[in-house]
Amino acid sequence: MRSIMSICSVLSVLLSTLLSSYALSRDGIQVVGSSTVYPFSTVVAERYGRSSGSLTPTIESTGSGGGMKLFCSGVGVNHPDITNSSRRMKKSEFERCMKNGVEEIIEVQIGYDGIVIANALEAADLNISRKDLFLALAEMVPTGKEGELIENPYTSWKEVNSDLPDLEIEVLGPPPTSGTRDAFAELGLEGGCKTFDWIAKLKKSDKNSYKRICHTVREDGRYIEAGENDNLIVQKLNANPDALGIFGFSFLDQNADKVKASKIESIDPTFDSIADKSYSISRPLYFYVKKAHVGVVPGIEGFLREFTSERAWGEDGYLADKGMIPLPEEERFLAANNTRSLTAMTGKEPLQ
Repeated sequence: MRSIMSICSVLSVLLSTLLSSYALSRDGIQVVGSSTVYPFSTVVAERYGRSSGSLTPTIESTGSGGGMKLFCSGVGVNHPDITNSSRRMKKSEFERCMKNGVEEIIEVQIGYDGIVIANALEAADLNISRKDLFLALAEMVPTGKEGELIENPYTSWKEVNSDLPDLEIEVLGPPPTSGTRDAFAELGLEGGCKTFDWIAKLKKSDKNSYKRICHTVREDGRYIEAGENDNLIVQKLNANPDALGIFGFSFLDQNADKVKASKIESIDPTFDSIADKSYSISRPLYFYVKKAHVGVVPGIEGFLREFTSERAWGEDGYLADKGMIPLPEEERFLAANNTRSLTAMTGKEPLQ
């Protein structure tokens, strides 16, 4: 009887070991994160798979915030290797990574993208300021009295700015989990918010109130969360030419036969205006790599080499053809060297 029990015990241990080995094995790279970076990451993955003969990395569009949550959940093949982001990692996300044992993170800035305010081709051409965007979309807006805020009363663009057409405010945009939403709040809404001097002063005296005023979007139906699917926004813009939509320049570039962009403070979003930052709502794009997975999950270093090659992210690279604005040459050179040497973040980066 003891012999049988002993054999069963050994078999149980062996089975457990086999199952554990299976759970800890993964041949393909897993990438999550930003819907904006998704098409760039996908084309790199396809090129890498074809040229290397390796498994093509799996790319999943979860939004920047969702990707960070998955990425920072832990180390091991049950967690993604890389997360894409259309804004820089937040300090709180970095701390969450550290807490969960994701202690060596490689940050790679890959290029730039603009955030556009688009409408249907047959709709009116618009020239909108960041102040207009703030007054149209913020939850609370200032009155003429310093220090006083009221719930946003504006229902038309003409009420916001008499130079704009008398169209109802209806804006389709990304949800809070999206890096595009974060970047739009910081660059677009906050850019308009701080034109009010008394609010701008709050940034030093009461940072939490400042951020709450400048970044909080109204929830009365004038701003409509359209999920992470930018194609859905384009469809709705064509169904309602009076509506506006918020998404990345790269997506606009791929859909120029369906939608057009508004000027922001008299500047059109173009490759040049985004690269030289004269277009005010432009942002860097990133991906983050779990260094502990390099050498464990096959192919990560090869994928990084492909992504940071001149044929991919250079001025005449295939990612520029997809609408990504390249980094300046010197920045690309430094970023490529840091990536290939697997240089991890120090924790001293200026994270928000």
